[in-house]
Amino acid sequence: MTDTLPDRLSTNPKSPHYDEALLQRGVGIKFDGQEKTNVEEYCVSEGWIRVAVGKTMDRHGNPLTVKLKGKVEPYLEKKA
Repeated sequence: MTDTLPDRLSTNPKSPHYDEALLQRGVGIKFDGQEKTNVEEYCVSEGWIRVAVGKTMDRHGNPLTVKLKGKVEPYLEKKA
């Protein structure tokens, strides 16, 4: 497996941007220089992340999220 991360990645298995093997290796996100641990999805080229808003759920049982814009820096937490 390569150490390059995709431009966009999601933790939701229903998303087309979901990659279970990559998520099991551990992906960390630095957003505007700060470590974020509650990121649901990110896009480096568009410069945004989606983060969960507390424990609030939408009507389908998915976490309620908010999109934040800024500098996104994904990295692998574990080496292969």
